[in-house]
Amino acid sequence: MDTQDQHGRTAASTPPAATQKTLARPLRRPRRRLVLAGGAAAAFTLTAGLATPLNPAPQQAAAKADDKKVLTVAVAQSVDSLSPFLAQRLLSTSIHRLTYEYLTNYDPKNNEAIAGFATKWEPSADKLTWTYTIRGDSKWSDGRKATAEDAAWTFNKVMSKEGTATANSNFVTNFKKVTAPSPTKLVIELKKPQATMAALDVPIVPKHVWEKVDDISKFNNDKDFPVVGNGPFILTDYKVDQYVKLKANKDFWRGPAKFDELVFKTYKDQDAAVSALRKGEVSFVAGQPALTPAQAESLKNEDNIKVNEGPGRRFFALATNPGAKTLDGKKFGDGNPALLDKKVRQALFLSVDREALVDKVFQGNAVEGAGYIPPRFSNYAWKPSADQELTYDPKKAAQLLDEAGYKKNGDGKRVGKDGKPLNFRILCHATDPNDKAVGKYLKEWWGDLGIGLDVNCLDDVSVPWYAGEYDLAFDGWSVNPDPDFVLGIHTCAALPEKAKESAATDNFICDKKFDDLYDKQLAEYDPDKRAGIVKEMQSWLYDSGYMNVLAYPNAVEAYRTDQIKSITTMPTAAGNIYGQDGYWSWWSAVPADGKSSSKDGSSTGVIIGIAAAAVVLVGGGVLFALRRRSTAEDRE
Repeated sequence: MDTQDQHGRTAASTPPAATQKTLARPLRRPRRRLVLAGGAAAAFTLTAGLATPLNPAPQQAAAKADDKKVLTVAVAQSVDSLSPFLAQRLLSTSIHRLTYEYLTNYDPKNNEAIAGFATKWEPSADKLTWTYTIRGDSKWSDGRKATAEDAAWTFNKVMSKEGTATANSNFVTNFKKVTAPSPTKLVIELKKPQATMAALDVPIVPKHVWEKVDDISKFNNDKDFPVVGNGPFILTDYKVDQYVKLKANKDFWRGPAKFDELVFKTYKDQDAAVSALRKGEVSFVAGQPALTPAQAESLKNEDNIKVNEGPGRRFFALATNPGAKTLDGKKFGDGNPALLDKKVRQALFLSVDREALVDKVFQGNAVEGAGYIPPRFSNYAWKPSADQELTYDPKKAAQLLDEAGYKKNGDGKRVGKDGKPLNFRILCHATDPNDKAVGKYLKEWWGDLGIGLDVNCLDDVSVPWYAGEYDLAFDGWSVNPDPDFVLGIHTCAALPEKAKESAATDNFICDKKFDDLYDKQLAEYDPDKRAGIVKEMQSWLYDSGYMNVLAYPNAVEAYRTDQIKSITTMPTAAGNIYGQDGYWSWWSAVPADGKSSSKDGSSTGVIIGIAAAAVVLVGGGVLFALRRRSTAEDRE
């Protein structure tokens, strides 16, 4: 579903703010969770040093009072909701990262937890009670002071499930009680240990504003502007499928952004967005979807334009409908029952040539798919063993289909015992050229097997997806440094309470073994042991045939160097600009002077005056550094 938005529920329109599946792949928010290193029985204190404002590049000369600096970003995705309780698409959640503070943030250099709305966090000896020190220098854009009471109200509202659990329920499922004993003290009590408490990815909203909302499940936060927040930007205007406008928050505690205004402008056609970049009508073309090889190559020869390429944090996959059902087990939708047979699912995957797709569709700008977690996150990345791997093998695929009872008739078509031909439908994001290109290959490869395929490309795939009215779908998510979220969307708890309603589930998968492994990894504080469990979960997903990861696309995006002098990638060494785990890119961007330049723009790392977060073993005085995430392929 997010697919970094991907589930397609990315481009939503049902209502604009309540849909989640945008493209076949939900471009979702990058969710993050950090695991603390330390002994299982040890009590430890996690402290994040206060951060000084990031200064990514020399300050630009002050502009004239009437010379407003505007950074315009061309995006393909639609906003599903501007409500932090409902939004799942990458664009929407990225906006929330800009407008609301989270308890913690991510260091763009190494993904370690750093201060956000909280400046310090520490667990009790049994790790069942976490105490957060809330900063005293944050205030809402309407002038009211932001306090621990706002955070407690936010978490309790999500826990209430009063139409508020669509986006962030997985973070609070294990919460027992949340209180605010004082304006600067937040206390979260857990039912059992939870390894993600150093990075709860939940936007904190102002209680005095949201407690007046009658029905949060239907409130899209898109009627009254400016929207009250405490992040680096303030949301000032929004028009469905046209634009989202934000202005710099001059009172942001970390320091104001360099651009006065940030605009996300919608382009359903990426060629049109690239053309707008060439003309200087936009400052940046987002890499969701990534620029095509042809687009990127053409832009590399343009003056005043810089193409940023880096390892992606997304995966591109095929998802099969395992049979849509609600939490209480009621079935709905019209998924092809043939896909309930594991042999059929695996036959489809054995007839997909991943190497050819990387070469022909992505033209080398991707890595061949395997496990569910991209190789950028080396601690969690997984690959099947030689005897487990489902390599391209049409003959074996045909054999499995025969064994499953779908043999070819005289016309070369696969038919079941009932005599009906084996035909599938696949949901495709109309705004993603990769979906369409891969769809053509699948139609050919599966056609050779005797299987029919209807590639159904829609601007908004969320409606049929949530209704379970599909057989297969192009799927993809932006994975966070901590994989808990993208794994959690395949648990039984993520299923919808009612048929066809939006929910946290990605693809209606529900299996006891997978659920048991999910619970086990969530409670495991030892980094290596937890990584082992996560890899076991990926192995299960691979063998099940429900998720076939085809590729890990590179992040390919571009911006004008005569409009943006410098901007931060994440990770800073080589990473993405759009869709980060944090607000570093747009907050750090420095306006250019507008003068023509050849290739002097820079995507630079920021210089951070932030003390590294650390875990202190209370009893023994031993200092444990927070586990560093691999930055080589960090994705959002």
